[in-house]
Amino acid sequence: MSSSSCVRQFTRNPVRSFFMLWVPVLFSMVAEPLTGLVDTAFVARLGSEQLAALGIGTVVLTSGLWLFNFLAVGSQTEVSQAGGRNDFDRAKRFGSLAIFLAAAIGLCMALLVSSTASEITALMGGSGRLQEYSVAYIRLRALGGPAVLVTMASFGILYGLADMRSPLLVAVCVNTMNILLDWLLIFGIGPFPSMGVEGAALASSISQWVGAVWCLARIKKQLGFTTRVTTDDVRKLMSIGRDMFVRTGSLILFLLLATRSATRLGADAGAAHQAIRQVWIFTNLFLDASAVTAQSVVGYFFGSGSFVRAKQVAKLVSVISFMIGCVLLAVMAAGTTLAGAILVPASGLVLFAPAWMVSAMVQPIAALAFVTDGIHWGTGDFVFLRNVVVLATCCGSLAIVIMDMLGVTSLTAIWWITGAWVFIRAVLGVLRLWPGTARSPLNRAPVMEG
Repeated sequence: MSSSSCVRQFTRNPVRSFFMLWVPVLFSMVAEPLTGLVDTAFVARLGSEQLAALGIGTVVLTSGLWLFNFLAVGSQTEVSQAGGRNDFDRAKRFGSLAIFLAAAIGLCMALLVSSTASEITALMGGSGRLQEYSVAYIRLRALGGPAVLVTMASFGILYGLADMRSPLLVAVCVNTMNILLDWLLIFGIGPFPSMGVEGAALASSISQWVGAVWCLARIKKQLGFTTRVTTDDVRKLMSIGRDMFVRTGSLILFLLLATRSATRLGADAGAAHQAIRQVWIFTNLFLDASAVTAQSVVGYFFGSGSFVRAKQVAKLVSVISFMIGCVLLAVMAAGTTLAGAILVPASGLVLFAPAWMVSAMVQPIAALAFVTDGIHWGTGDFVFLRNVVVLATCCGSLAIVIMDMLGVTSLTAIWWITGAWVFIRAVLGVLRLWPGTARSPLNRAPVMEG
């Protein structure tokens, strides 16, 4: 779908056009976690040490790469706004810059992680055979680091062009290839050698490079590349990177503190928390799809000067996202017993159920937090989003520290604190739009309609 058709769709039938954009984004996001489950199932057949090595390697690489998600978010905002102004020269410059930085950062990360794999795995608690498997996995998986960041930036560019279908096609095909290569390389089928956990790493790296090349071909066809990047473009992306780096780091910090606090409550609490967190990550995909859709459409209208329409779109996507959150709440509440039976041992059920219900009740609030993130990304309000997450993380972290100091041993309390952390983000995100503040880009902008 082109940017212009996106505008026509939202003008004529906004709800239908929202879901036409939202559904492909959702499925492209779901593809990778499903592949991760298949990876886990295959490697689990090799033994506990290999599975633990997969866990260490995945955490190390995923956390490191997630810090550079500004390449996707920043390029999506700039490309969508440039598309709204029909300034495709700027979109091409910014997209080319994002791709170059993604490749450069990815290469540096691959070299750094490969050369320090032994030290990293030791810090993660690996030793003996476990460390050997972890080092081997990380070094082969790191080969795909540049490809992961290039694909990340490419998805942002394509989303900025309102092309949600290309990332979906790439995600589905690449992850299908990953699963097939897993089967061939882990166990050694036919002429392929049996590589064990190293086969899982190599399968991921090969698939990621295929996806990166495919994305570059799509961008070349739709937008093209250029070497005529200006210093203003570089400063803009670096500014976005600074704000997003701090924001993402704050998110990771709070989640790590919450997980550590739950783990210290005992094995049953740690297992229950992990189960809820995994479902939370899955439900977040539905909410993140709303954020990506909002960012693209609001960014387009904001860039075109149609600020009234941008606010109308912001209201619409917020209402729809809130309704999606309510559906998730209902599904989680109805599935409490089933989820407990599947996800946690019997000894952890008494801790699981109340914490699960709190996480379910937070879903509509989280929906508003996510969608307003997308709206503010669309207007380029990165400093505000950085400050909000830093504030929420300070409050949430302080609450967890106080809880630990007081000796409170309640997993449910940790999830209430997590809910408050999300609530702060949601409330401030909504207030920035309605009634709005003087510094909000949508309120500062002159009223024009394109």
